[in-house]
Amino acid sequence: MDAQTTYGALALLPAIVAIVLSIWKRQVIVALVLGIWIGATIINGYNPLVGLLETFSTYIVGSAIADSWNAGLLVFCLAIGGMIGVMSKLGGTKAIAEALASKAKDVRTTQLAAALMGIAIFFDDYANSMVVGNTMRPITDEQKISREKLSYIVDTTAAAVSSMAPVSTWIAMEIGLIAGALGSLNIEANSIIVFFQTLPFRFYSIFTLVLMFTLIMQKKDFGKMLDAEIRARKTGEVFAEGSTPLFVEDENLLPAKGVRGTVWDAAIPIITFILVTTVGLWYNGYEPGSSIRDAFGNADASVALTWAAFLSSIVALGIGLAKKRFSLDQGVTAWVDGLKSMIIAVIILALAFALKSVISEMQLAEWLIYVTQGSLSSSVLPTLTFLIAMFIAFATGTSWGTNSIVMPIVVPIAAAISGATDVVTPLMVTTIGAVLTGAVLGDHCSPISDTTILSSMASGSDHVDHVNTQLPYAAAAGAFAVVFGFIPAGLGISPWISLAAGTVAIIVFVKFVGKQVDENGNIVS
Repeated sequence: MDAQTTYGALALLPAIVAIVLSIWKRQVIVALVLGIWIGATIINGYNPLVGLLETFSTYIVGSAIADSWNAGLLVFCLAIGGMIGVMSKLGGTKAIAEALASKAKDVRTTQLAAALMGIAIFFDDYANSMVVGNTMRPITDEQKISREKLSYIVDTTAAAVSSMAPVSTWIAMEIGLIAGALGSLNIEANSIIVFFQTLPFRFYSIFTLVLMFTLIMQKKDFGKMLDAEIRARKTGEVFAEGSTPLFVEDENLLPAKGVRGTVWDAAIPIITFILVTTVGLWYNGYEPGSSIRDAFGNADASVALTWAAFLSSIVALGIGLAKKRFSLDQGVTAWVDGLKSMIIAVIILALAFALKSVISEMQLAEWLIYVTQGSLSSSVLPTLTFLIAMFIAFATGTSWGTNSIVMPIVVPIAAAISGATDVVTPLMVTTIGAVLTGAVLGDHCSPISDTTILSSMASGSDHVDHVNTQLPYAAAAGAFAVVFGFIPAGLGISPWISLAAGTVAIIVFVKFVGKQVDENGNIVS
C-alpha cells in the first residue's frame, strides 16, 4: 500500500477526539459530532465551515441515515422501544419480571439467567442485546444488580457468541472473507471447514465468556464494576446519581390501576420477535439452492429485525385490545411513548455510523495496517494480528469492517511465512482466528461500537459508565487471550492446551483478585 494515498496519522484524530472526549466529559453526542466535524474538515481541505456543513449533510444524513442498513437498524431500535412500551402497558413486562424474579433467588441465579439467555439467542448480536437487556432489566433491578453489570453481561454474550455460531448473521461474512483470502492465494479449501478450524483459536471470545461465568459463579467483581455493585447493593441505585441511562422508565408505560398482566402478555410478543427474526433471516437471505446456513449468512439483519419489531408490536397491541387492557388510542400512545424512550440512543447510534463513515473515508484501517505490517513475523504474527484487529475495531467501532480490512492482508502474510502454496497451514488458521476474535475485543472496548451502544440502551445503563466498567473485564480477557492463547499458538502449542490452561488461570485470577459483595453492599471476601 502507498502511504501517500492515505491521510496518514491524521486519520486517527476523529476517533481519538470522539473516544477521549466521550469518556472525559461524558458527553457522547457532543464528542461524536466534534469527531465527525474534525474528520470532515480534514477531508475538505481543512476548511472548518465546509467541514461543518458536510458533517450534517454528507455524513450524518447521507452516510448514516440514508444508508439502508443504518436506517433499518435505527428504525428497529425505535420499533423495539415501541414493542417494549406496549408490553409494559399490558403488564406483561412486570409479570414476567415477577415470575423470573421468583425463581432468581439471589444475585448469582439472576445474573446466570441473563448470561444463559444471551447464549441462547445466538443468531444475531443485535437481537441478543435488545431481547436480553429489556427482559432482564426489571429483574436485575429487583435484585439490586447494577445496570453496568447487566449491560456487561448483555454485551459480552452478544458478539462473542454470534461470531462463533455456525448459524448466525455473522457466518456468511466470516466464511466469505476466509474464502476470498484463500482464493487470492489460489488455495482450494472448504471455507466452512476452515471456519470451524478457527473456533479453538477464538481465544478472546471464549475467555471473555469464561471470565463472565466465573465472576457470576464466584459472585465476585473487581475494578469499577465492583464499585458499581457496592453502590447498587448499598443504596439500591442501579445506576449512578447524575448519570444518563439510555433507557428511561416512563410512567405512561405502566399498566393502568387494577390491571394485572400475565407472563404470556410478554412471552408471546418476545416469542413472536424471535420466530419472525429467525424466519425473516431465512426469507431475506434465501436464494434457490442455498442452505439455511447460507440464507442466514446472506440476510440483511436490519431488515429481518425491523420486521420482527413491528410484527411483535402488532401482536402486543392485539393482545391488549383482545383482553381489553387498553383502548386503541392508549395502546398506540404506549407504543409512541416506548419509541420516545429510545430517542437518545438512536441519536448516538446515528452519529456513530457517521463517524465510521468519516474514518473509513480517511482510510484509518488501511494506514494502521500499512505502518504495522512490517513488524509481523512467524512467532509473533498471531499476537500482533490480534492486537492490530483489536485496535482498529476499537478506533472504528466496527468488528465487521475490521475483519474486512485485516483479513485479506494478514492471511497472505501468514501463507508467505508458512511457505504455503496450495494448503491451509496451522499458522494461517491461527491468524484467521486472531483477526475474528481481535475484532470482537475492540468492539467490546469501543464507546462508538453499535453493539456497545445497543447493550447500554437495552440494559438502561449510562453509556460511558458501561464502557468504563466493562473495559477492565474485556482487557483482562484480552490479556489471557494473549498470554495463554496467541503467544503459545505462535510457538505451535495446541489450542486445546491453551484453552484449558487459560480457563484454570481465569478461575484462579477471579478467586484472588475479585471481591464478593453481600446484599448490604459490604465486601465479604
